[in-house]
Amino acid sequence: MKVPSVLQVNVSLPTIVNFNGNKIETGIFKKPVSGKVKVRRLNLEGDAQADLTVHGGPDKAVYAYPLEQYDYWKTELSNSNLEWGVFGENLTVEGFDENNVCIGDRMKIGSAMFAVTQPRMPCFKLGIRFGDPTIVKRFYKSGKWGFYLSVLEEGEIETGDEIFVADRLSDISLADVSRCFLDPSVDSSLLAKVRKSELAQQMKEQLEYQLGRH
Repeated sequence: MKVPSVLQVNVSLPTIVNFNGNKIETGIFKKPVSGKVKVRRLNLEGDAQADLTVHGGPDKAVYAYPLEQYDYWKTELSNSNLEWGVFGENLTVEGFDENNVCIGDRMKIGSAMFAVTQPRMPCFKLGIRFGDPTIVKRFYKSGKWGFYLSVLEEGEIETGDEIFVADRLSDISLADVSRCFLDPSVDSSLLAKVRKSELAQQMKEQLEYQLGRH
């Protein structure tokens, strides 16, 4: 696997789009930016989220999606021309996948410090971005959700920055978390570890709701 780094920084402000006859506000249509970008507690400079009930906030300040997962989707969608940023990520990165990123990982990028808080739970706006509502369920079932970052120290980042895992506080990977959602027979000891981990509170609540449905 390649040296972890930022391949592209993407931002957007919310915009109104027409979807099934309704006007929807969304910030999922990210565009690449060059040069240094300021990292703030709740977002990157030039970026904002539309629906703050499910997006944004301290635990979801920045969203990263790995190139390694793009490779999966190029095959799955029979589309070799997926442009970076299409999943709505702020950071298109390389050197990571769902198995080597752990909840609580401290990541140093540029002059900013981040913490991995949770993988991403897809919403219907991903379907708007792809022009295909079925992508939401396919994304969910894939377990290749990318990851959210909280901002521990503000600073600046830019395309090309290396990503350093400065500290690892747990061995609970993104794949472990998605397994708790996707596998009805998931091991009870893994569930217990995830429940006690630094996983963002909102996702813990989603997990409890999911488990209550089984």
